[in-house]
Amino acid sequence: MDVGGVLTVTLNDTKTRNDIGFAVLAKQMDTEKQAGAAMIDMMNRTFMENSVNKNLGNNIDICV
Repeated sequence: MDVGGVLTVTLNDTKTRNDIGFAVLAKQMDTEKQAGAAMIDMMNRTFMENSVNKNLGNNIDICV
């Protein structure tokens, strides 16, 4: 049994799995950054709308 060959294959397999894991993590971080930026933009637009129309959404009329 070639222990050195098996060890090399195992190390290469581990490196490949780590590289894939890091690539997926980097993609997830980019996605989360974009989602965070979109949320901040949405909050800023909502804040601007509330500063213009201060009474918007304060009352709900319900008839039963």
